[in-house]
Amino acid sequence: MSTRLGTSEGPNTRELLHFVTQETRFALLMNVLQHPEQLPSMYELEQLNPSVSEATVYKHVQKLIEAGMLEGVELSEDERQQGYPWKFYRLTAEGRQFLDEHNLLAAEETLQHLYETISDKSAKMQRYESAPRPSVE
Repeated sequence: MSTRLGTSEGPNTRELLHFVTQETRFALLMNVLQHPEQLPSMYELEQLNPSVSEATVYKHVQKLIEAGMLEGVELSEDERQQGYPWKFYRLTAEGRQFLDEHNLLAAEETLQHLYETISDKSAKMQRYESAPRPSVE
C-alpha cells in the first residue's frame, strides 16, 4: 500500500480494513496496543511474534508506517542508553481513530491484561520492557 490513511488519494475504507486485518499486520497493531507503554521496540514486536521472521515483522511494520497506522518514535540522543532500544512504535492518532471507528479497539484492555500474564519472557525482553521510552503527547 503506497497511500496514506486520511489522504484524498488514500485507499477506501474497505481496502484499508482488509489491509490492517491481514493476520501479521493485525497482530502487530494488537501488540502495540497491549504493550504497557503502547511503545514497543522492534525487538519486542519480534519476540511477541515468534512464528514470523524478523524480516517479515520489519516489513509489515514499515507497511503500517507507510499506511499512516503506526509511527516510529525515537529517544533523543542524550536519552539513549547503551544496550537498550532507542526507537519505538506507536499508533498514530489517525490510526487509533480508524481502529476505533471500526470497533477494532474493543479488546484493548483485555490485550493489556494478557500481556501482563506472559510468564516466559527472556531476560532481554524484560530488560527492553524497562528501557526508557520517549515522552509522547
